[in-house]
Amino acid sequence: MSLSPDTALPLLGGLTPARFMRRHWQKKPLLIRQAVPGMRPPIERSALFDLAGREGVESRLIARRDDTWTLRHGPFARRALPPVGRAGWTLLVQGVDLHVPAAHELLQRFRFVPDARLDDLMISWASDGGGVGPHFDSYDVFLLQASGRRRWRVGRQRDLSLRGDVPLKILANFEPEEEFVLEAGDMLYLPPRWAHDGDAVGGDCMTCSIGFRAPQRGGLAEELLQRLADEIEDPVLYRDPQQAATDTPARLPADLLAFAHDAVQRALARPEALALSLGEVMTEPKPHTWFDEPAQPWTPGALSLDRRTRMMYDDRFVFINGEGLRAAGADARLMRRLADRRALSAREVQRASPEAQALLGDWHDAGWLHRDTDTP
Repeated sequence: MSLSPDTALPLLGGLTPARFMRRHWQKKPLLIRQAVPGMRPPIERSALFDLAGREGVESRLIARRDDTWTLRHGPFARRALPPVGRAGWTLLVQGVDLHVPAAHELLQRFRFVPDARLDDLMISWASDGGGVGPHFDSYDVFLLQASGRRRWRVGRQRDLSLRGDVPLKILANFEPEEEFVLEAGDMLYLPPRWAHDGDAVGGDCMTCSIGFRAPQRGGLAEELLQRLADEIEDPVLYRDPQQAATDTPARLPADLLAFAHDAVQRALARPEALALSLGEVMTEPKPHTWFDEPAQPWTPGALSLDRRTRMMYDDRFVFINGEGLRAAGADARLMRRLADRRALSAREVQRASPEAQALLGDWHDAGWLHRDTDTP
């Protein structure tokens, strides 16, 4: 599903995506009453608790008693969770969209932001008074109330120092400026580094957090350089026929530094290789992601991408689940439609070239996409 930038959305309080991005994105918060009218949780509480007990699902249990905080990491057996009637605890389950179709569908509503930035949908369930303490995120977040009520206090915090006596990144000197109580269907958008503290009011409080990816420059450079280096076939060895005898053997030779500089520059001097590496990095599936084998053999027909599949493109390449391929002409247009819409009609698939159909068949067999008649 792709969204028109100029269509007003209840999700954004009647703003168009274009206006929201200009006015609020990475600039200022926005409170939206009834962003999702008639909101129903994408997963029931008991199913969320079961999901937190599965291997490969990231989950955390945070509890507070007075000013004492505890943090535990899952998976959690049901008997390891506190009683739902006990105050002051929160269960957080990351990447629910990878496991629950309704959560995946909810996440698709936020595709007015590029997929390269959209990360995942986390769900937190809290008993009365449960929360994670005053903190800030380094990324944008939409906080959508799914059930129950939560009181949010927010502020443009200047002092970002953290407490050193708790196992969480809790602000030492939180200074809230505004306070809101969100009911089911209400949503709060916060740009990066806006401090916030949310406490459940009355218990049975479920909040969906739609988070965004913000690659760290150093980490991204490391990953890209590693991929570029893996693709280099350069047998040239360092030579120093003019090296003189030295009485400072521990000093790095200047010529070796120049050789290293040239090696890095050569790796970066291939724009297409850099673009290919970036697309592969950005579509790499999350850790512990597995795709199911198809229930039926491939035949051309209407299809949709698996909810775990990441697919993007640029002017030259199409990227899917960490793999990149060059595409041009009608095949490229078809693959771009698939990436944007996450689905193709039977007519579109049947009119595709034999090469494109074969590629779609390979992706089907890998579990990356499903025919409409398949059961994902």
